[in-house]
Amino acid sequence: MISTRTKHSTKGSRSFARPSELKDARQSVAVAFVAATNAFDTDAAVALFAPAALIDDPSTGQVFHGHRGIRKYIESYFVGYNTVTRILALDHTDELCSHLRLDFTGDFGHEIGQMVMKFDADGLIVHLHAELE
Repeated sequence: MISTRTKHSTKGSRSFARPSELKDARQSVAVAFVAATNAFDTDAAVALFAPAALIDDPSTGQVFHGHRGIRKYIESYFVGYNTVTRILALDHTDELCSHLRLDFTGDFGHEIGQMVMKFDADGLIVHLHAELE
């Protein structure tokens, strides 16, 4: 698991990550999510999410809550449709949020979409908003 907490900069007994380290950690999680879903490794993908995280994807008409819901989402829409995802762009909008533009191919054909990932202080995804363009 990737953690954004480091021992590089300290203030008192607390540890703080530098902005570049936060960006690198978020990028690593985003890339790991795409790699896990492309490998149809549901366990690895779910492990990137906080236990109470949610996925909100209007194209499915559903919101998926917690690890059980996230597993259902990945199994249904990535494994179930043989989805292969390619990152077209990855930007970090603030310290705890990343925006991805993605190319999806699978049994459904071809789509371009976007994901916004929000992270907690430990680098786990707490909210993923996905939508097709």
